[in-house]
Amino acid sequence: MSSAPEQESVSDVRGEDGGRGGQHGRGGPGGTARPVGTEGPDAANGTEAGHGAAPVNGHRVRVPPAREAGPSAAPDADIRAAPPPVPVRPGSPQPLGARFRTGPDGVAGTNFALWAGGAESVEVCLFDDEGRETPHELTELTHEIWHGFLPGVRPGTRYGYRVHGRWDPWTGARWNPAKLLLDPYARAVDGEFTLPAQVYGHVRDWPQQHIADTVRDDRDSAPYVPKGVVVGDADPEEGGDEWMDDRRPKTPWSDTVLYELHVRGFTMRHPGIPEELRGTYAGLAHPAAISHLTRLGVTAVELLPVHQFAHEDHLLRRGLRNYWGYNSIGYFAPHAGYAATGTRGQQVGEFKRMVRALHDAGIEVVLDVVYNHTAEASELGPTLSFRGIDNRGYYRLSDGRHYADYTGCGNTLHVVQPNVLRLITDSLRYWVTEMGVDGFRFDLAAALARSMHDVDMLSPFLAVIAQDPVLRRVKLIAEPWDVGSGGYQVGAFPPLWTEWNDRYRDTVRDFWRGAHPDVRDLGYRLSGSSDLYAWGGRRPYASVNFITSHDGFTLRDLVSYGYKHNAANGEGNRDGTDGNRSWNCGAEGETDDDGIRALRRRQLRNMITTLLLSTGVPMLVAGDEMGRTQGGNNNAYCQDNETSWVDWSLLEDPGWRALATLASRLIALRRDHPVLRRRAFFSGRPQRPDGLRDLAWFTPRGTEMTEADWYAPTPSLGMYLSGTDIPQRDPEGRPVIDDSFLAVLHTGHRPAGFTLPGPPWADGYELVVDTSREDQDGPPGTTLPAGTRLAVPERSVLLLRVVAD
Repeated sequence: MSSAPEQESVSDVRGEDGGRGGQHGRGGPGGTARPVGTEGPDAANGTEAGHGAAPVNGHRVRVPPAREAGPSAAPDADIRAAPPPVPVRPGSPQPLGARFRTGPDGVAGTNFALWAGGAESVEVCLFDDEGRETPHELTELTHEIWHGFLPGVRPGTRYGYRVHGRWDPWTGARWNPAKLLLDPYARAVDGEFTLPAQVYGHVRDWPQQHIADTVRDDRDSAPYVPKGVVVGDADPEEGGDEWMDDRRPKTPWSDTVLYELHVRGFTMRHPGIPEELRGTYAGLAHPAAISHLTRLGVTAVELLPVHQFAHEDHLLRRGLRNYWGYNSIGYFAPHAGYAATGTRGQQVGEFKRMVRALHDAGIEVVLDVVYNHTAEASELGPTLSFRGIDNRGYYRLSDGRHYADYTGCGNTLHVVQPNVLRLITDSLRYWVTEMGVDGFRFDLAAALARSMHDVDMLSPFLAVIAQDPVLRRVKLIAEPWDVGSGGYQVGAFPPLWTEWNDRYRDTVRDFWRGAHPDVRDLGYRLSGSSDLYAWGGRRPYASVNFITSHDGFTLRDLVSYGYKHNAANGEGNRDGTDGNRSWNCGAEGETDDDGIRALRRRQLRNMITTLLLSTGVPMLVAGDEMGRTQGGNNNAYCQDNETSWVDWSLLEDPGWRALATLASRLIALRRDHPVLRRRAFFSGRPQRPDGLRDLAWFTPRGTEMTEADWYAPTPSLGMYLSGTDIPQRDPEGRPVIDDSFLAVLHTGHRPAGFTLPGPPWADGYELVVDTSREDQDGPPGTTLPAGTRLAVPERSVLLLRVVAD
């Protein structure tokens, strides 16, 4: 027998309407509760009907009382209304979700359809403005989809599901009708997840935590959880598919410059955005926000997660919140916390208007999406949606009871299951065709590419994406790893995909902190990472080049801190990586030393210049172009405050304003010169008989690098890009001819000489960018003859344009 004290159970949890103590609650919607002790499906499955008891090590344990005396019992009071006399019509199993429409008899209403494989019955529960609940049983079952049509239910109506079935955690069965569940296909969500004990399907605070997930909690969760909202179909004026497709920027991958930003953090401190719009989709659509993006010159924003997400319990207990949003629970719903206009469906139109405004400015919208796991966490997590609908159908289970965790977040969606795969692809198509977005960055994409266990590039998920007529034409970016065995897959995704290239990040960081003895790896990264991507028809733009992202140090912190400072996260500074590849330039954190401050700004110019001159798709992080700092926090996922928000006052500082100007100049230079954004890998050969090699590498002596030179320690590298040997043609079929450039990168702590290559490479050069200079308002404009022994300042990048004789 368990050593935990036995506690009495109350069978009637909900009062006179039938209670929640039994496995099926009321014995069927609108019916009579099964009396305590009555034999039924629960007893057949080893559970005492009406007591929520479950066998543990051959014994039984009981749930705590469903009601507790005193004020804490108030939320569990009866709030149900009598079912309406109008019967539920059969409706249709397609499409899934809640869809407002007019029936064949001309009566308007909403069709509800929920896939719940293995469930024994399903109720859709409607809620009025006072929170009163009206249940309706969905009696129609077609191919494991429960469905029904409710006349008179219009957009704005709040709803949720109660799903009935067995409670047998040892085999993965975790149905609990006391828990109101969010529709996986809900297109809007009203309310916020606060995660009190009542929203857990098991007894969260059971004394023996190792078996807590097996003890069912029969308290009603409806008063504590958000509700889905019925949303009308897309209005073309709000951005339907046809309108959106006509207005999409459709920027080619080779011309793309990504800008990773957080809807809330980018707008919260912007002085030009009205206060009531800050932190919202409407704030990002405001001209003040868009003008910065267009002035900078980026072609696409990559938004941190905007799917409806929940805050983790351990954060709420510490008074913190999930800021990044990598904790999704609603894959069709724009996160309600970012809406300025309302959360009863208004967030959908607000999001569409934001996309419209960005498209009108020529900026694409890419969403960072989290289909690898959900906010329900491990078996000890809350029951919010998927777990209560069909735990075994939605999640990968390792032994029936526990979850296979390839994500580090407690669970992994079972993408091999057809209905889970359908959920993901339906969600992706919805965001493209009805919300207007232009692409996706898939968090921990290797977890999605796993078949039964191993990562498989022929997996169902990747195969479905490749043949889908909607999804194969949008931008697809993989974060090509997960935390499971064999999860690191950089360079392995198929040709439709681009990838976050962490090899680029690490190499560039190491080079500029002086940690590389030679420049072999740097050469690959600057020229498109052909060692990773030159196979299967992939192109250089398969590599998304980045030095920083939301996860880790900001660019300024990368040159200001030698180690992380995450105490504010409340985890004893144990969270976040220790492998930052950073260098603090001689002092930890902020300093009044003018020399160190100048060096740090120079290092930022070096890294931004390197990024924007590299072949591939560059990605900047919002605020890096103006010196944003997080005070050394390299894991600010729970810092929804000024630590994470972009500080626009930095642009009032001439030094940080000059950095933003340099970034803008380099993006414009990239846009104007196709040699800097090639669509094909370098071949090292001329494109015509009288041409030069399309790419050449030079030593500081002005000679081409030999095999031995690549292995010799050196702080300097010269990269020559031939603009007359670009293997592409313009729309009329003519060869693309551009200027040629020489980039000299020097990471030494002393100035060094570099001899400019002579004929046939060039007769002279014009200096275009010199990162040793803080003022970059205009090009240096210095012309130098070939053969000149150029003095390269310490820790700097020089970009020179070849000039005609």
